[in-house]
Amino acid sequence: MKVAIPSETGEGLTSVRSGHFGHTPWFTIATIENDEVVKVESVKNVDHDQVGCGGVIEFAHSLGIDAMITAGMGRPPFMRFTQYGVAVYLEQQTPIVGDVVNKFIAGQCPRMVLENACNHQH
Repeated sequence: MKVAIPSETGEGLTSVRSGHFGHTPWFTIATIENDEVVKVESVKNVDHDQVGCGGVIEFAHSLGIDAMITAGMGRPPFMRFTQYGVAVYLEQQTPIVGDVVNKFIAGQCPRMVLENACNHQH
């Protein structure tokens, strides 16, 4: 399973988690097999101001992810990821990406539902 976590830097599991999906500078991609991280990639995000939220969604989806763990996400991206079959999980307490991944593996990140999505305009 490939899981993406919006991140402030490209430092892998030691990166600080980004507070919101759309404007994140990086995605940390953790590949998890048998409850263990077997691969970590840091991928620079596209520029939200140039491509818009839709471009960020398409870029993240193009990374072949199965899930996104986010501290916040608007309704349109949440609905688009859901349509693509990408599960969205919510985790708002943990600042370091590796700790977020460990909580996910431990089953401590709930699935996001539409009511959890941010309701704002850009």
